[in-house]
Amino acid sequence: MKLRTRTTIFAYLFMAPALVMLVLFVFLPIAGSIPLVFYDYSMIGDVEFIGLDNFRRALSDGTFHIAIVNTITFVAVVPVIQLCSIALASLVNQKLKGIVFFRTLFYVPVITSMVAVSIIWSFLFDSHGIINTWLMEWGLTNQPLGFVNSSKTAMICIMFITLWQGLGYYMMLYLAGLQSIPAEIEEAARTDGASALQVFFRIKVPMLKPYIWFCSLNSVISAVAIFDPIFVMTQGGPNNSTMVINYYSYIRAFKDFEFGYSATLGLVQAVITGLLSVVVFVYGKRNGGMTYDNAR
Repeated sequence: MKLRTRTTIFAYLFMAPALVMLVLFVFLPIAGSIPLVFYDYSMIGDVEFIGLDNFRRALSDGTFHIAIVNTITFVAVVPVIQLCSIALASLVNQKLKGIVFFRTLFYVPVITSMVAVSIIWSFLFDSHGIINTWLMEWGLTNQPLGFVNSSKTAMICIMFITLWQGLGYYMMLYLAGLQSIPAEIEEAARTDGASALQVFFRIKVPMLKPYIWFCSLNSVISAVAIFDPIFVMTQGGPNNSTMVINYYSYIRAFKDFEFGYSATLGLVQAVITGLLSVVVFVYGKRNGGMTYDNAR
């Protein structure tokens, strides 16, 4: 048996357990929910076939339209997370005494539950919380700011919390990418007189392209599926300013018991996720960001 064939077999064997879990707990539930979009199903009473009525209802549902806009708006946090993560990874990639402590410190939010993170930030953003207390003591404001209680700032607060919690995860991925760059390349560039900024933008960033596109793709998918901080902190408010598709689908299913309509909203969310993922994937592939060899 050829080495390439053996390698391929071993690769599929290692992937098999994860693939089985994906099929059982992701793909099968998704496939099972698709027929629901054609029914009026509430767990109580008869199940009625209504054809495309759920889709027609979604087209005229004002709250759903707001949820779509808010979801796409929330995706704007993705480039901010990636840029901050690359900058942070560059900082903790320095050979300094005690740098491992800082890497660990920045990674702690990642291993903390998003629910716990949301509860903590709820206290911090409270009108009597520590942030408002500091702002008033420093004379920056005369009265407590609304933060998550204001329709103007609630979504920004949710974005900030997502950034704060996800920064360490992407930082570690970019750190791995930076440490995989051969030191000889950077030394040769410095010998030729390249400055630190030139080394960063002309060598490190191009060689990080595979990591940038992978992290961007994952970040987009996570952004479209945002749920935990909305559920804990705002419940879609105030005035639907933080209402996103995932949370709106949830309240339609588990508060209003409209499972058919909720499945329709979920299907629309899946289509939006797929389209955004394709855009990121195609853009990354055209710019040589899908393989390490292309970035070299």
